[in-house]
Amino acid sequence: MVLRYNLKTMSAPVKVQILGQTYAIRGDLDERYVQKLAKYVDEKMRAISDATAIVDTQKVAVLAALAIADELHSIQRDRGEHEELLREQAERCLTLVERALKQTA
Repeated sequence: MVLRYNLKTMSAPVKVQILGQTYAIRGDLDERYVQKLAKYVDEKMRAISDATAIVDTQKVAVLAALAIADELHSIQRDRGEHEELLREQAERCLTLVERALKQTA
């Protein structure tokens, strides 16, 4: 598996454990970050495996990928809503500043 493939900064593979399997990950990402990602995926897969009693690793991986994708999309949606709220507040502030400047002119 290759993450952010870059020949110039290719480092030695980082060995990670996910659901009892060892994977050698190559890429230009920090080893601690790769370990953190692998731990997160491992925890998701274990939680799904425990909750569903599914033993097929591929099925658990697909369900974990869907759960992670759901988290990502929820965060993106929340971020978009937050950005829209900030934009509206900025527009209101700008309107107030413009009014104040007109009154002083």
